[in-house]
Amino acid sequence: MERVFLHGLGQTPGSWAPVLGLLPGGGAARTPSLMKMMEEEGASYPALRRAFARYCDGLKGPINLCGLSLGAVLALDYAAARPGRVCSLVLIGGRDAMPSSLLKGQDLIFRLMPRRAFGGMGLTKGQTRALAASMARMDLSGRPGAVRCPALVVCGARDWANRGAAFRLARGIPGAKLRLIPGAGHEVNREAPDALARALRHFYGGLTARG
Repeated sequence: MERVFLHGLGQTPGSWAPVLGLLPGGGAARTPSLMKMMEEEGASYPALRRAFARYCDGLKGPINLCGLSLGAVLALDYAAARPGRVCSLVLIGGRDAMPSSLLKGQDLIFRLMPRRAFGGMGLTKGQTRALAASMARMDLSGRPGAVRCPALVVCGARDWANRGAAFRLARGIPGAKLRLIPGAGHEVNREAPDALARALRHFYGGLTARG
């Protein structure tokens, strides 16, 4: 059974290292690079979604998906589209739609950032802005109800931009649990790896107990 951890925009696969080091068998988890996936078809959400679907379809057996931010969006999209392939789902700081006000503010920040600041993201400044713009047309509002596996929705208690979306996702996914991580903002895997690992151990332990 595969475990796949998806990083957020501005992160790398290595952003999961502090959390995976605290999980049983975490060293065997897959942490694909979303930036490399976008190199295949271009910097847009539809292109990334296609590349990610090919990646997951190529894995053997059922998949445990865990994603943060952009990774959570992809995980939700895939789990809803292919419910038979996903046996558990963890969404951290995710959304089912991107409000225009948030995207405008984000684009303003990107426009003001120097080009060299984008080096660590794996995308150019133009590619990053293009990806963000493509997500303005993303609407997954019907997706949560199509999820058919056990799900955990996680949000940093100080992630004010996404707390409301976390409550909405938890209500929309049948049987989903909600967990707020005290003191953490949006990048929970970096800001509170110990607390996140505890939440994941509890969630995955419950799946094992259910058989």
